[in-house]
Amino acid sequence: MKYRSRPRKKVKRIIIFLIALALLILLVVLFHANATRVLKSVAEADMRSITTVAVNDAIYYTLSDEVRYEDLITVRRGQNGEILAITSDALKINRIARDAAYMSQQNLQTMSEGGVEVPLGAFFGVEAWAGFGPKIHMKIIPISNVSCRFVSKFEEAGINQTKHSVYLEIVADISIIMPSGTSNFASLTEVLICESVLVGKIPETFLQADLFGGGYSLSPPAG
Repeated sequence: MKYRSRPRKKVKRIIIFLIALALLILLVVLFHANATRVLKSVAEADMRSITTVAVNDAIYYTLSDEVRYEDLITVRRGQNGEILAITSDALKINRIARDAAYMSQQNLQTMSEGGVEVPLGAFFGVEAWAGFGPKIHMKIIPISNVSCRFVSKFEEAGINQTKHSVYLEIVADISIIMPSGTSNFASLTEVLICESVLVGKIPETFLQADLFGGGYSLSPPAG
């Protein structure tokens, strides 16, 4: 009987060991998944802040000279003052969009070279601890695609008056490559460039039309 009980005890120990090992592996996988999620969230928040500063600096540099409504938009009227056509200066608009996209791209590359600072608590995978502990420097590889476009908006400003506002929209699509994984997000910045109050009825075709056509997109260089 003693000899028969030994194999049973050995099998039981092996089963217990395998169960403990499976639980340990499961805990490690869950810990890694939670830590990765929190690290991505913290790194993305830092990168969003960097993107906002980079884009705003690019806009400030590009529009250092004040842009007037008349510089971009031409309103053609008839003999009685009615609005016949509203056109845009494609050359100036494309130049502003191109410069803003290029400067945003350059600023993003420069400002993200230093990586991001992640609190030590974020590595434990608990969101409540993500802001605690000393800062750990983490290297990141940002890949960005910046696109700029002008947007035209019309609003009623009174009797027979319409406010025409011109905005510059900059969309930065960011991919962050980190040791813990890859995170993707988009950042939209909208800036009022100029506006004017137009007196007279505006044809419905201009209210619905896209005065500025497409936009300007700048992707990261190949390689």
